[in-house]
Amino acid sequence: MKPLVAIVGRPNVGKSTFFNRMIGERLAIVEDLPGTTRDRLYGDTDWNGRDFTLIDTGGLELGTGTPVGQVGLTGQPGDLMDHVMAQAQLAIEEADVIVFMVDARSGITSADEDVATLLRRTKKPVILAANKADNAARRLDAVEFYSLGLGEPIVISSIQGSGTGDLLDEIVNALPPEEEEEEEEEEDVVRIAIIGRPNVGKSSLLNAILGQQRSIVSDVPGTTRDSIDMDLEFEGRKIRLIDTAGIRRRGRIAVGIEKYSVLRSTRAIERCDVALLLVDASEGLAAQDTHIAGEIHEHTKGVVVVVNKWDIAQQQRREEREGIYARPEDEIESAESYREVIAEGLKFIPYAPVIFASAKSGYHVKSILENALKIADIRFVRIATSRLNEVVQDAIRRHNPTVIRTKPLKIFYATQARVNPPTFVFFVNDPQAVHFSYERYLENRLREAFSFKGTAIRLQFRPRTKEMAR
Repeated sequence: MKPLVAIVGRPNVGKSTFFNRMIGERLAIVEDLPGTTRDRLYGDTDWNGRDFTLIDTGGLELGTGTPVGQVGLTGQPGDLMDHVMAQAQLAIEEADVIVFMVDARSGITSADEDVATLLRRTKKPVILAANKADNAARRLDAVEFYSLGLGEPIVISSIQGSGTGDLLDEIVNALPPEEEEEEEEEEDVVRIAIIGRPNVGKSSLLNAILGQQRSIVSDVPGTTRDSIDMDLEFEGRKIRLIDTAGIRRRGRIAVGIEKYSVLRSTRAIERCDVALLLVDASEGLAAQDTHIAGEIHEHTKGVVVVVNKWDIAQQQRREEREGIYARPEDEIESAESYREVIAEGLKFIPYAPVIFASAKSGYHVKSILENALKIADIRFVRIATSRLNEVVQDAIRRHNPTVIRTKPLKIFYATQARVNPPTFVFFVNDPQAVHFSYERYLENRLREAFSFKGTAIRLQFRPRTKEMAR
């Protein structure tokens, strides 16, 4: 997982301008008005070979409203500044490195001193950045920020870009060491994340799997705010379960702690081998379910679609058929209809098995784990290069590559570069000549030949060098 770097400071010191420059796009709204940034924004960047995630936070004004974090952490309503401060406090708590940004143009303010007092209490690395130092005079005046007690200020101009390289050097130096490869005994642990929008029964499923109450269960959406890891053994296999907060569409994410939970859930997808995508059978397939499935697919993870609350959906169906005797085959018929709906809505992951279950009653919970373990094993399958190229050449004979810009695609050979996820590298004359439809065709042929059921696979196309041709 990428380390987190939080940018904090009072309003209108240029945090969003710096954020936008670092991630290379204008994601944060930038205006010369205090408090423009209200929600936290996240963006990935890299420097000197280190990848990390930047968090752009709203401005801190500690002298206003209720204590920092009180409203966001309790979930009680409050004014806008309470929410902004709660978000910033959450970012500070989770970050690996904190960049405290001040304004070299206006000098030290009482708000800067308040934030500095807060940051001196944290055990996290804090880097002081004096922004808006657009000329020599302001760069010299920045020495006054030494009095904040947070070390030497790094003088920068986010608009001009001057000094940002020095700041990034300091950030990278302060990041925790890169995680080493997992120890051998950890290689046998299958990491399974329970993913879904709020209130679909994620915590209930976790409890059903564990066989005991190890996580809060509530009908209130968003009860689980942090990812929770649980270790267990199932049929002699070691499993690490990751319970997560529900993911909502961005426009539906409330100000405060829930937005932070979305990042936690996304990071849980990154950490897992197989994701259990929970769908509420009583509500049907929602647009947000499709969004989450797309995120799992983009991260090239294994996936099981779990249609949870199937007993409730069946009861609703029986009530709708009031007065008509419910035959056993009715459930099979409704399951097949639901399967068709899922196949249409999640057509981009046709490889995902669909299991109808009830976390509350335990119906098919064992089958969920069995399927997840099978998928985890499939992700470690390694295909012999000779056999792989037989399948690829046969696919080419059946269907020649599409011609792009009058240049025909030539595939010389393929090899499997890695497992978990299964990754195949195709050496071609021109990667730009690979049409997305032909890439999909090759993926389907690999799936047919090697049964990669339940997991996404990755295809990469690289030009063949002169050395390879010899």
